[in-house]
Amino acid sequence: MSLQDKIAVVTGAASGIGQATAKALADQGARVILADIDRDKGEAAAAALRERGGQAEFSAVDMTDPASIEAFAAAVQERHGAIDVLVNSAGWGRTSPFWEGTPEFWSKLVALNFVGPMLLCKALLPRMMERRSGKIVNVASDAGRVGSMGETVYSGTKGGLIAFTKSLARETARYAINVNCVCPGPTDTPLMAAVPDKVKEALIKAIPLRRLGRPEEVADAIVFFADDRSAYVTGQVLSVSGGLTMV
Repeated sequence: MSLQDKIAVVTGAASGIGQATAKALADQGARVILADIDRDKGEAAAAALRERGGQAEFSAVDMTDPASIEAFAAAVQERHGAIDVLVNSAGWGRTSPFWEGTPEFWSKLVALNFVGPMLLCKALLPRMMERRSGKIVNVASDAGRVGSMGETVYSGTKGGLIAFTKSLARETARYAINVNCVCPGPTDTPLMAAVPDKVKEALIKAIPLRRLGRPEEVADAIVFFADDRSAYVTGQVLSVSGGLTMV
């Protein structure tokens, strides 16, 4: 398998899409570093992967804290050297009208969903460039492609991540590094559990496949971009949304 013994870092790996991605990568033989701010859930997720025969370890990181990101990246590279795969899956949002938002709330969204992934890429890229190989997969959102009512600033951060992906792909192509982006639509994650039932029902009616996505289905798209099947694909954005956004 193309991911056998590859070193893969997955942020937001304690739950949801990140956890499903860590499992999928481990199942393909990768050695996965599960990164998350939630130590208890992250360590439990890593232990569960090891119990099923996977290579997995947990490392805490706060993706809103530049110092934490720098320390995390340094520790990973000290143990493993240049990584092979980086999946920026950590993200967060909350639905509310734009005019009810506060600068503090917006700053958290920007830090976690946009600046954090950029900082982690910057910290891990130099060794990947020296080795002239690597895969980066950023998890954005279809909200960043078409907008989402009640998620205006969140959509802006994810749109920024999409543009960052494309530009970084252009800059790093000469180093044989692939940078791509997966955009989930409404997905059955812990964040979705907090959405009112009426809103979820309306979403499901709007989705051509008439259901929410599963984290494992998003993980499948991420794994495609992480392994050798996508060696000639870079700077691309793939929606996994049940047909909700056909762009």
